[in-house]
Amino acid sequence: MSKFRIVPHGRLQEWVAEEKGFFGEEGLDYEFVPSNALGGALNPSVDSAEGAPTEIKRGAFESMEAGRACEVSSACHWAVTMAASAAHGRMWGHAYSITPSAIWVAPESPLRDPEDLAGVGVAVGFHSGSHFSGLQALQSVLPVDQINLQFVGNPRERMQLALDGRVEAANVFGAPGYVLEQQGFRKILETSFMIGFLINGDASNDQIRAYFRALQRAQVEIDTAKEKYQHYFLKELPEQYHSMFDYRKAGTGERIVFETYTREMFERTHRWMLDWRIFPDSQVGRVGYEEAVVV
Repeated sequence: MSKFRIVPHGRLQEWVAEEKGFFGEEGLDYEFVPSNALGGALNPSVDSAEGAPTEIKRGAFESMEAGRACEVSSACHWAVTMAASAAHGRMWGHAYSITPSAIWVAPESPLRDPEDLAGVGVAVGFHSGSHFSGLQALQSVLPVDQINLQFVGNPRERMQLALDGRVEAANVFGAPGYVLEQQGFRKILETSFMIGFLINGDASNDQIRAYFRALQRAQVEIDTAKEKYQHYFLKELPEQYHSMFDYRKAGTGERIVFETYTREMFERTHRWMLDWRIFPDSQVGRVGYEEAVVV
C-alpha cells in the first residue's frame, strides 16, 4: 500500500492533525506535503501591479480534471460535484466543510450595499468556489445582466489585486480574506460556501476513513481551543503578508461538517450548474450519485 499524501487546503485542520499526531495514531502511513494551498508565484499580470489583470480561464475544476497530487483533495462542492459526475474521482459523501467568504471592497470605495455591485467587476477564480458562490449570492440581489464576474485567479492573487486597487471588488475566502478585513476592507456581500472532498488515485477505504477520523479529531481541537492553532494561518500566507495579518484577530476559517452530502444536495448542485450553463458540454459530467459519491 503506497503512502497517503496529505496536502493542506488553506485551512487549519490538516496542520492540527499533523501537530497532534492524529494521522499516525489512526494508522496512516503518510507523507505530509506542506505547500501554500493558495498558489505559488503570482501570475505575472498580478505581480506587475500595473494595468488590468489578465483573465484566467482555469480553476479548481480544471486542476481536478488534470489530476491532483494527493489522495484526497478539496474544492468547492460545485466543482467537486461536477468532477465526480465526470469521473475525475469520487466525492466523499460523509463530510463537507463550510468556509467563510465575502465580496470585499476597499475602505475608500463608494460601494456600500450589495445592489451597488450592479455592473461592477467582481474578481473571482474561474470554475472555483469564488466563481460559483459569487454568482449564487449576486443572483439574489441583481438581475443577471448586471452581474459582472472578472476571472483573475486564486485567492492570494485576488487579495493582491484588491490591495493594489486594481479591482473594484473581490470575492475572497480563507486567510486572504482575513488579511483584507484587517486592512480595512469592507464586506459588501456574504458568500460563504460549501467545500467537498474528491478521492483521487488508489487510496484504500481504510486509508480514507483514517484520514477523516484524524480530521474529525482535529476539528474538535480547534473547536475547543482555537487560540492554540490559529497561528497555522501564517503557513498559508507568504511571509510578505505576515505584517498585514494578526492571527489572534482572525476567525477559524473553514469548518468541517461530518454529515452526509446527500443525493438531493448533489443533484440540486449539478442541476444549478446546468441551468446556468457554467460548463461547456465537453466538461459536463453525467455520472449519477451512486457512482459519483462514496456513501
